[in-house]
Amino acid sequence: MTADDLSSARALKEVVLVTGASSGIGRASAIEFAKRGASLVLVSRSATTLVDAAADCRAAGATAVECVPADVLDPDAVQAAVDRATGTFGRLDVVVHAATVMAYGRVEDIQPDVFERVVDTAVQGTFHVFRSALPVLRAQQRGHVVVISSLLASITAPTMGAYVTAKWGQLGLVRTIQQELRELPDVHVSAVAPGGTTTPIYDQAATVLGNTGHPPPPVYTPERVARAVVARIDTPRRLKQSGFANPVIIAGFRLFPPVFDALVGPLLKVFGMSRDSVAPTTGNVFAPVPEKEATRGDYFGI
Repeated sequence: MTADDLSSARALKEVVLVTGASSGIGRASAIEFAKRGASLVLVSRSATTLVDAAADCRAAGATAVECVPADVLDPDAVQAAVDRATGTFGRLDVVVHAATVMAYGRVEDIQPDVFERVVDTAVQGTFHVFRSALPVLRAQQRGHVVVISSLLASITAPTMGAYVTAKWGQLGLVRTIQQELRELPDVHVSAVAPGGTTTPIYDQAATVLGNTGHPPPPVYTPERVARAVVARIDTPRRLKQSGFANPVIIAGFRLFPPVFDALVGPLLKVFGMSRDSVAPTTGNVFAPVPEKEATRGDYFGI
């Protein structure tokens, strides 16, 4: 690449692919990049809600928006989304991987296929994103991947074993990829780990508990987490905790495990569970629930 080519490339707006773009942190991140004038490829299982997300991004200032309905568990579909980005815009600068699903229930009670799907979405889905995106970034010798991790990738909580396993496994994969890319100083992989965030994931989660969950305090807005995602482009981090209470909670988990284990269950029941009554449901684990998708959930966030 000549100096003129490099200068022209830098002058162009970012090309950003976002998975999980129809709801929650993924949608908020897409809108935040749209404010920077990015060209976007939005990926989600929900084709109908992607249309709404695309409209939000155009209104926020996106240069262009492409929608690709796809499940991250389908490697061919993920590859097609990456190919859409490079084929339409000529390159790929940023990948934000936010696709995830969640389930509540004791490990002995949760259905095996639900447990496997939650874990597979996080681990295999992330693997598929890396497998498709990294060859492009390697060829370019530049680019960023930002994976939405979780506080629950660093601690554990009863009745959330599927999601905890998913996020611990995902973060292990992320850290391995970070090591494997050390020879490419301009290719960056960052993880952003939010605490409780007011997104619709809690209402969409599978549950066998007889009630739904809600984000435990302190509760953050998806827009706040999205700003942390965008900030990683200028300041990559191996793992960025997005939440001022996260380091305190993690310290308690690591330094005082007997105390943490005694408190986490009762505290989660009081502050992280709704008082509603619902029949056992698989939520959106196997298929999207478009009517429950939005940027924000029903809870106040800071």
